[in-house]
Amino acid sequence: MHRPSPPDLDTVVRLRRELVEDGYTDHQLARLVSAGVLHRVRHGAYVDAALWDRLSAADRHRVLCRAALRTAHPLAALTHVSAVVERGVPVWNISLDEVHLTRTDGNGGRREAGVVHHGGELSEHDVEIVNGVRVSPAARNAVEVLSTATPEAALVVVNGLLHSEQMSVDELVAAVEAMKHWPHTLSAHVVLALADGRMESPAESRTYYMCRQQRLPRPEPQVVIRDERGRVFGRVDFAWPHHGVFLEFDGRIKYELHRREGETLDQYLLREKKREERICLLTGWVCIRIGWADLENPVATAARIRRLLESRTRPVGA
Repeated sequence: MHRPSPPDLDTVVRLRRELVEDGYTDHQLARLVSAGVLHRVRHGAYVDAALWDRLSAADRHRVLCRAALRTAHPLAALTHVSAVVERGVPVWNISLDEVHLTRTDGNGGRREAGVVHHGGELSEHDVEIVNGVRVSPAARNAVEVLSTATPEAALVVVNGLLHSEQMSVDELVAAVEAMKHWPHTLSAHVVLALADGRMESPAESRTYYMCRQQRLPRPEPQVVIRDERGRVFGRVDFAWPHHGVFLEFDGRIKYELHRREGETLDQYLLREKKREERICLLTGWVCIRIGWADLENPVATAARIRRLLESRTRPVGA
């Protein structure tokens, strides 16, 4: 599956020793930082401040990783959330403040200067190169996150790795089995039960997770809708076909992805409303919409969905 190429960040980090060799003094570097010309990424590492301001949170973490790798042991590789970010997979509710590294010689197990050095059995043979950077294998990467994040946050990562086709379900299952002795992996069965590469975003993975945790009937993701002639009209995020209900998630990312060139937000919303009406006419189903705020109140959101599902299964007049 094609993934957008991330910005090339290989040459943006300048180490203090390099800048000193170019004639800068520590006093000058401090003044350039104060003046907003340079940004100090970590001790002894700098980037252009204007570039830093334009970067997303994920790309800022990628820069931080490159700064750490510039002075790390050559056998170190990005692991855990740092490898996930380098792979272009979105994360949710996992801190990006620290760089996560593992060495293939087995040394590690300490935290210093914003870098977590993990112990563990990472083979040099298994290290992959992504965007020119050494990272742990995708399936192992999934287990690394499983061992350090909540099940909900881990599911976002696992589904992102599956959706981007960087690993298969079989590879995930094998990695979980091989690393079942790792601490804090007891919740892996929850994530495995919900792992599904059809999830296209963190919002969809979190919605799927909410349905399980709140004991709602499991919805079918990415349901294809066809018109009267059997042609594909579109897809809905989730559906309960037996109940005649479909769910759409409203979020900023969806607006950005699906708005046409030159289309205003109001025009997009009107087109989306007409699309929803058309789906209702084609299927006889009803739509329920939720957003990020609804996921922060899962009990109330699940109750709203449950009431709608139940209303669609009761006989008329009951």
